[in-house]
Amino acid sequence: MKVVLQNLTKKFPNRNKKTGGEVIAVDDFSFEIPDGKLVGLLGPSGCGKSTTLFMICGLQKPTAGKIYFGEDDVTDLPPENRGAGVVFQNYALYPHLTVKQNITFPLENLKGADKLSKQEMSEKAYEAAKLVQIEELMDRKPNELSGGQQQRVAIARAMVKMPKVLLLDEPLSNLDARLRLQTREEIRRIQRETGITTVFVTHDQEEAMSISDVIVVMKDGEVQQVGKPQDVYDDPVNLFVAKFLGTPPVNLFDGEVRDGRLYIGNDDVLAVPEVPDQQVDAGIRPEGFVLKADGALCCTLSGVEVMGRDISVVSTSPYSQNPTIRSIINSENKVDTDAKEVRFALKPNKVLLFEKGTGKRIHF
Repeated sequence: MKVVLQNLTKKFPNRNKKTGGEVIAVDDFSFEIPDGKLVGLLGPSGCGKSTTLFMICGLQKPTAGKIYFGEDDVTDLPPENRGAGVVFQNYALYPHLTVKQNITFPLENLKGADKLSKQEMSEKAYEAAKLVQIEELMDRKPNELSGGQQQRVAIARAMVKMPKVLLLDEPLSNLDARLRLQTREEIRRIQRETGITTVFVTHDQEEAMSISDVIVVMKDGEVQQVGKPQDVYDDPVNLFVAKFLGTPPVNLFDGEVRDGRLYIGNDDVLAVPEVPDQQVDAGIRPEGFVLKADGALCCTLSGVEVMGRDISVVSTSPYSQNPTIRSIINSENKVDTDAKEVRFALKPNKVLLFEKGTGKRIHF
């Protein structure tokens, strides 16, 4: 089931009585979510991603715009009639009900031709539980489960009616790091097995990039960029997207383009043909550094962090906009930790240029 968002806008009254007016949470959002794909809505807190999700499922009504499930206009349809399954950040399980009762709860509200017998509801509950691998926990209460198990119950409850669209609102934020990794793999597995169109809301770019077919990067209610995760990482449209994606984050420098060359301070670091002379923000991805004794970029060495297969060289520069520069290099490289300076050559495809002030990408 494809989902089409057409010029979607959501405004809320401004709680600040002095300024008055309205707060725009989502501003003219248009996007088509392809059938059977997992789309990540990504952005910082307050960017409008959860509001967008709540409009898709019907919990909030758009101020303007349309929402289509397939060819059907569902903009004014009540939430219970949209066929959307929702998993909330806090799971929202009923504490007095068992796992089985929590999962079957949505089925108990079916009426008319859709009404199921207790046997049919039980069978569907076990099918959903098996999908998320919690069938042995059906008689337990939520307070007897771990955070990861509760999260699986919430997914099973959302999946039990086999929804047309599955909506996940930051479902991993309450889990520890190892469990988050395991659970996001489970979400991806379930989505591929069922083929249900899924929208995954998160502020964690690593989560979004690891499991999404397409990511939508948002800021202040507006879409900044849409694309495959690797494409958005490699080719950000502006400085915000470049800074938001990547762990460790992109290293930013005050740079200058003169005569087709990029200068960081006095260091002539890279050829940038056809770029007009100007001051720029120069971004270098952590993996874009090559340790080289005669490298063009000179930095002051602060230390080396061993990460197993890789080494993170930590350095500083008076022209860096970050407090420290992090360069990820292969662990086979030997870094003289007693040296005061470290030199790098740069990989051109990992260097990003942006206009000063506007943050607009400059291609070269």
